[in-house]
Amino acid sequence: MKTILLFTTITITAGLILVNIYTSLVDATSWGSNIPNSIAAAREYFKTVNPGYFFRIFSPVNQLLGLIVLIIFWKSAPATRLYFGLALVMYLAAEAMTFGYFYPRNDIMFKTAQLTDVELLKKTWSEWNTMNWVRTLLLLIGLFLSFLSLHKIYSAR
Repeated sequence: MKTILLFTTITITAGLILVNIYTSLVDATSWGSNIPNSIAAAREYFKTVNPGYFFRIFSPVNQLLGLIVLIIFWKSAPATRLYFGLALVMYLAAEAMTFGYFYPRNDIMFKTAQLTDVELLKKTWSEWNTMNWVRTLLLLIGLFLSFLSLHKIYSAR
């Protein structure tokens, strides 16, 4: 059961990374392709649902599983515990970025900024687009640390 939870958190983290990459390569590229028209199209498209709904479900689940895995493997080798702890820190840092950095920019691009304020929209989109790769990197580091822990667990057996 313990390793099933570990594989589940690895799977969810990998999924979050892939969705984040998709968002950078496809969605964000579309948002910035013809500002302000592309932002207006995205606003219209996101009236019913937006990518945030996906992340509001799976990111907290991943963090919770990361914490559970850290707890249930606590008595494993110290290196394993350290890797799980650092992975959890990466997941929490990515979530902190989401709340502190991305939500305000989402509000600017998709809600509050006037479509006539093209410079603000371009600047906000550029910042969002660049930093999403940093957020993806944090998740990737967390995934790598989880794999290191998995390797340590199987090596000990």
